[in-house]
Amino acid sequence: MSAAAETLTGIAAPPARLETLRLAGPRALVLESGQALDELTIAYATYGTLDAAKSNAILVCHALTGDQHVASTNPLTGKPGWWELMVGPGRPFDTDRFFVICANVVGGCMGTTGPTDIDPATGKPYGLAFPVITIRDMVRAQALLVDHLGIAELLCVAGGSMGGMQVLEWMASYPERVVSAIPIATAAKHSAQNIAFHEVGRQAVMADPDWRGGDYLSAGAFPSKGLAVARMAAHITYLSEAALQRKFGRSLQDRQTISYAFDADFQVESYLRHQGRSFVERFYANSYLYITRAMDYFDLAADHGGQLARAFQRLKARVCVASFTSDWLFPTVESKRIVHALNAVAANVSFVEFDTDKGHDAFLLDVPEMHAIFRGFIAAAAAHRGLKAGG
Repeated sequence: MSAAAETLTGIAAPPARLETLRLAGPRALVLESGQALDELTIAYATYGTLDAAKSNAILVCHALTGDQHVASTNPLTGKPGWWELMVGPGRPFDTDRFFVICANVVGGCMGTTGPTDIDPATGKPYGLAFPVITIRDMVRAQALLVDHLGIAELLCVAGGSMGGMQVLEWMASYPERVVSAIPIATAAKHSAQNIAFHEVGRQAVMADPDWRGGDYLSAGAFPSKGLAVARMAAHITYLSEAALQRKFGRSLQDRQTISYAFDADFQVESYLRHQGRSFVERFYANSYLYITRAMDYFDLAADHGGQLARAFQRLKARVCVASFTSDWLFPTVESKRIVHALNAVAANVSFVEFDTDKGHDAFLLDVPEMHAIFRGFIAAAAAHRGLKAGG
């Protein structure tokens, strides 16, 4: 897709600069586990222009199966950017005014170092020899990228779901570098239920004979069936019962009556199978294992004596916490816990719960009230920073 290509919204996509940062040397990235990567590659995309003072940068953090192509065509799928409703000319994260950065996370499979890459020690794909990573490790890598770009402070750090976890980690680990933050549909720790869902997905992958103990790439195989099932199960959690009922109900797929067999009789079955098939075309199984594990390990309060408020003691940023009424994966109560912790340290925090039946994935969809509020929040943060309106 060219820089001026039309998106699904009918608005030209912003010009994207797809770049790679390579860092090499002993312990280029020190991990929370105590291990380190001696070679680190970060694949990232930028949109808009960084101003002379380097004061207009927004870092967007992607979710579990996202990538750096936040507002530009995905080269594997040909689909528009996953948050083109939020990022672009005239959008809440206006690329005519702001410099937007989005990097593929460590452990990912879209160019940033992960388990599918070659282990320099063996000359073969890492597989399960890749060290387990955490949300903090992802943020540390992003901080190295921000350093590389010469940016001292970020006007805003924003993201939903796992992206929201990264936002919270930025608020805790680099409070002096965050002017404003928007954690959306997220939590300060992963719940037992969500860990359980992830374990079902991981076991589906590992039960596939083609997983080969994690060495499937060296064996020339791919656990597509297991990964597809993992995606199908996870995708259900991103929706809501109301949305599924509204979209599919009990409607049959390309037939007038049930088959009395195990074909995809129902439209919802066909939809989930499609989600599974399309996912394996753009994602690697081992990255799925590693990134879900990083989410499971996230517990911000545990890193601060069990008190979440302590994580935000040094924070001066403006914060807008957002949730959705129909999100049962990261329900509103989790967002309220974050708000309560921020209030406990007298942080500048606002909270909004959007009334929608679109489920967890609502943050990726067309929710006009959400876009309006985020637009106003970013504009206020920019004004507070001294950025002129419209530039």
